Amino acid sequence: MTSSHTARIQRRPVLDCAGWPADTLPLLQRLYTARGVTDPAQAQPKLAQLHAPELMGGMQAAVDLLANAIAHNERILVVGDFDCDGATACAVGVRGLRLLGARDVVHAVPNRVLHGYGLSPSLVAELAPLQPGLLVTVDHGIACHAGVTAAKALGWKVLVTDHHLPGEHLPPADALVDPNLQDDAFPSKALAGVGVIFYVLMALRRHLRAQGSFATTPEPDLLTLLDLVAVGTVADLVALDANNRALVSAGLRRLRAGQGCVGLQALIEASGRDVKRLSATDIGFALGPRLNAAGRLEDMALGIELLLTEDRSQAREIAQTLEQINAERRAVQQLMTDDAELAVSRAVLSAEGERPIAACLFDAEWHPGVVGLVASKMKDRLHRPVIAFAPSEPGSDSLRGSARSIAGFHIRDALALVNAAHPGLMDKFGGHAMAAGLSLPQAHLVAFEQAFLAVVQAQMDPASLQQLLLSDGELGVEELDFRHAEALRLAGPWGQGFPEPLFDGYFQVARWQVLKEKHLKLSLRVPGRVEPLNAIHFSGWTGNAPANHVHIAYRLVSDDYRGGGAIQLIIEHCADA
Repeated sequence: MTSSHTARIQRRPVLDCAGWPADTLPLLQRLYTARGVTDPAQAQPKLAQLHAPELMGGMQAAVDLLANAIAHNERILVVGDFDCDGATACAVGVRGLRLLGARDVVHAVPNRVLHGYGLSPSLVAELAPLQPGLLVTVDHGIACHAGVTAAKALGWKVLVTDHHLPGEHLPPADALVDPNLQDDAFPSKALAGVGVIFYVLMALRRHLRAQGSFATTPEPDLLTLLDLVAVGTVADLVALDANNRALVSAGLRRLRAGQGCVGLQALIEASGRDVKRLSATDIGFALGPRLNAAGRLEDMALGIELLLTEDRSQAREIAQTLEQINAERRAVQQLMTDDAELAVSRAVLSAEGERPIAACLFDAEWHPGVVGLVASKMKDRLHRPVIAFAPSEPGSDSLRGSARSIAGFHIRDALALVNAAHPGLMDKFGGHAMAAGLSLPQAHLVAFEQAFLAVVQAQMDPASLQQLLLSDGELGVEELDFRHAEALRLAGPWGQGFPEPLFDGYFQVARWQVLKEKHLKLSLRVPGRVEPLNAIHFSGWTGNAPANHVHIAYRLVSDDYRGGGAIQLIIEHCADA
């Protein structure tokens, strides 16, 4: 029995763990050291270790714009984006500016179907009656040339705050803050959109402090925004470098202490998570998807409303609505993924079962808000770059695509190469190394697919085509317990670029059963342990019974369903031993 594609397990080297405090679990010492953390102070960085806001280019110009708008009581319009990072960034911008003295702050967010991505001319036209003095983009804007131009034509000042990679030309904004701009000196290029606007607010507070704005009033506490910063950062899958881990750790501490905004508290409650034991994994798999569902199937304005409300009953009501939307999203996603699986089986895989070097998938019935999730699922299934397309709206000739990539292949750069070789093939594109978005006319789809596959063929390192699972080695019998599972849960925070611990080992299969016709549940025996271990391999049923002995790569977690100190192994890869 194996996973849907072969993977190679490689153990991380065991490094010298000297110098750690005596009260640090040996397992955690080993894990942190393997991830390049040699200074215990960097294992769980503190806010005092954050890089200075002034290191980011354009910061002074941004602060001057905001301080002037506050001083002259101008209306400030914060425009968010329709994903979790964009929604939390919008909420941080609105809340933070109000904390810092802005009396007229309004917000807006594009509708995925009506406006498309980011600040578009159509969105600017719709917002014109608001007549802001200053428009602030969060989590987008660096590629929104036409939208920024339209806003400037109305006489508005424009501040772009973003973290996406810039194109060849920059929009004509009054100020641009993006750590990924060329020659920007900010050390961390991994900030999410919500992290960038938080940094802008920190710089603005320092400026106002120097001006004496808080001489007679208490200084605003921007730490109250870190719950939102944590959620947006984890949900956007940016690399959790030391700077981001400091932000996320502080936000998680606030959430666990019950100090999160009422909207996030309601969302945690609706998701059935234990707030006191909340982890970055809970954000990634429970909170983020529920917020994202609003932007995928409905309107992210609802998600932002949840993050801004101070009314607990309203928060619970919105959280329940998001729960229902998320259930619908899951159903739509499952149908689309089933379609994609069928398409792959029929057209993408060869008769020998060989996987292509990349895949482009399209169905006229698919929902544009869910193609990213389908691309992600199929990327995992094939271990290949995948782009999934859907009509931008029902019956439209314009397609919206969402791309997901594998380690070692920069998907946004690949799209840039396609654009350079075939100008006009795509209407627009943008994104990161692992995820990107694009739009194009349906008539261009076949030509795009050929051009994209040619770029992948030319640029792909063959070594990247076999999935490599980096294991933290075997766990001793004494480490397979609740104490260590809980330590793993609350350490980290784990995530992109600072991977959650994965272990591997050889086990005897005592019992097995299939759940919901696709999940494989195992009872495993290991020498030296009396009680068998519960293990589950989600979507791991291949139609063949497991061997008596298996080699598995797994995560050790607390079994919240059983409770009472139970543990289970979440299997990521399983092969006959």
